[in-house]
Amino acid sequence: MRGIRRAGDARRVARPARDDSSTTTQVMCDDRTDFHRAARAPLRGFTLIEVLIALAIVAVALGAVMRAIGALASDTDTARMRLLALWSADNALGEIRIASSWPDAGTQTFACPQGRYRFVCRQSVAALPSPLVRRVTVSVYPSASSRNVLAEVVTVIQNEARR
Repeated sequence: MRGIRRAGDARRVARPARDDSSTTTQVMCDDRTDFHRAARAPLRGFTLIEVLIALAIVAVALGAVMRAIGALASDTDTARMRLLALWSADNALGEIRIASSWPDAGTQTFACPQGRYRFVCRQSVAALPSPLVRRVTVSVYPSASSRNVLAEVVTVIQNEARR
């Protein structure tokens, strides 16, 4: 009976500890009992379906982030274009202010490029009840056929010659 081992029997083996200062006894179990215990033990880790669901959630979140970044970049480009259009309108009014001639009433269309954009400005001069002043409106459009106003500046010009 000495040479026969039954399932569940354990043998004791003395092994030195890591620091070699003392000896400890560890119990080694029979391989067959470890196999049966491992089959009943709960598995740790993630299943494939859990990983796929997590990846789907991450993909949806990243898609939303990319869409938000794209919208932000588009808004930034639109803001830049509107700022440059405002500068074009201000430049057109500045030219009227420094010109020595009195602007005629009516509408005038001209190119007013700014940076990489080729804007079109429409200048409207209207007479006011006082003969000494006129209202000047400069509207900036992205093209001659566009109805989308990017910027509009209104000012009143005084006739310095009739003062």
